[in-house]
Parts: sequence; structure tokens; C-alpha cells
Amino acid sequence: MNITKAVPSVNFHFWQPCNMACEFCFARFLDVKQDILPKGHLKRDDCIQVVSLLAQASFDKINFAGGEPTLCPWLPELIRTARSGGMTTAVVTNGTKITDEWLDTVQGQLDWITLSIDTVDAAKLRRTGRTTSAGPLTERDYLQIINRIKQRGIRLKINTVVTAETWADDFTGFITTAQPERWKILRVLPVTGQNDKDIERHVVDNAQFEAYVRRNKSVSEQGITVVPEGNDLMRGSYVMLDPAGRFFDNVSGQHNYSKPIMEVGVAEALQDVAIDPDRFRQRGGLYDW
Repeated sequence: MNITKAVPSVNFHFWQPCNMACEFCFARFLDVKQDILPKGHLKRDDCIQVVSLLAQASFDKINFAGGEPTLCPWLPELIRTARSGGMTTAVVTNGTKITDEWLDTVQGQLDWITLSIDTVDAAKLRRTGRTTSAGPLTERDYLQIINRIKQRGIRLKINTVVTAETWADDFTGFITTAQPERWKILRVLPVTGQNDKDIERHVVDNAQFEAYVRRNKSVSEQGITVVPEGNDLMRGSYVMLDPAGRFFDNVSGQHNYSKPIMEVGVAEALQDVAIDPDRFRQRGGLYDW
């Protein structure tokens, strides 16, 4: 099977460092930092090479993720490399570094920004660790960031992780004001070796997750595409690379890594991981991007 045709979108978690400490984060990559990459990322030229290899393998869309990818000084170069290779470009970010100046460096090259926004309740943000040393972003902060993004014609998606802190929330007011094209609602995912030390107090059961979705899905009446994603659909439905340029999957409940694509190429490395195209489609992975 040609995975790049069946699952044409790839997530490159190229930057392990983060300025937040979300306790439920399933992409900490402390194992990668400890065992392979002391700085938590490849060198600039190696990052560029990985992106070029992905473009040459005919992936259609790339999501730059972390950690917090906007902490990387050469992220604009990676975006340009991906765009020149024919890929739709996207960044998944907590929003703290989305300034006018940064947006000016990627305008015309970056197609999507996905903001990770779980709540605008400051106390809940602090309890889950989604905060910087300066404190959590406020509702006003988020809306100002969103306005900057839209002013430059960059398409907006919001990712919300549903945890024990937030599952009873009605978030429709904020989402209605923000008006993203897509709103992905994710059930917090336990991953051994990534978040297992902190996850127990944040997990929700299926009933709580479904209750959150039912309570908030009315925003779809305003043309916002709502994409709920439970744990079953999250496992094995993504093509993902770690900061060392290796594909990985999480079907066993922990990260399973391939050989580095810079050493063996994309096609061979993909054989080391489990990717289910049916789950990719079931979770709404294909859309007009």
C-alpha cells in the first residue's frame, strides 16, 4: 500500500522544547531528548532535509508540531521548504509566539494555524499546566491572536483536549466568537512514557467525552466543522515523525519508533510503524485543505 496516497498528511514533531508544561501532553519526547537528542531537535540543515524528503515522498500536507514549534528560529525556513515542495503547510501551536512580526515572516507560505485552546478559564489552565511562567493566556489574548491570523488570510483550526478539568464545560460561546473553520475535540490520550506520570487525574471516560461533544456540537450550525476524536481513532491513524526524524505510532499505548528517514528513506521507515488509513478517514483526516 502507498501510505502517502492513503494518508497524505504528515505531522512532524520536530521541536521537543516547549514553554508550557501541559500535564496531559502525549508528545513530550523526553525519551528522545534523553537517548538521542540532548537539545530536543535536529540541526537546522537536518530539519530542512527531513522536510524535503517528506515532500519528495509525495505527502500533500505537513503539520509542524512540537513541543512548541514556534520556539524554533528556523521554522519559517521549514515552512518555505515544504511549500516549495508542493505541500500544504500548517503549524500546531499554543499561540504564545504568534506575533505580528512572526506572521509577517510566514505570510504567503503558511496555509493553516491550529491553536491549542482547551479553555479560557485561567484556574483550569494553571491546574492542567497549559501556562507559561508569565501565566496562562486569557480569552482576550486568544482572540487577539486569532484576529492577527485571520487578517493575513491564514486558515484557522482549533484543537481542544477534553480533560477532567473541562469535560463539563460549555465552550460554544468562545468557539462562536473565534469562528475557526475546523474545531477538533480530542479526548485526552494516555501514552506510556510520555504522560503516564501525570495523566491519571486528567483522564475522562467515554461518557464524559461524548457529553462534552453533545453539549458543544451546536457550533456546527454556524458552518464550523466539528471533528470529535476519541482515543480509538487517535491510535494508528496518523503519520507522525519525532524530533529525530523517525516515524512513530502509538497503537500499543506507547511510542514505537522507526529507523531515521535520513538513513533509510521514507518508504523503508514507514514499514516500521502501524498506520490505518481507514481510521484516518473515519476521524475526518481528509478534507479540503
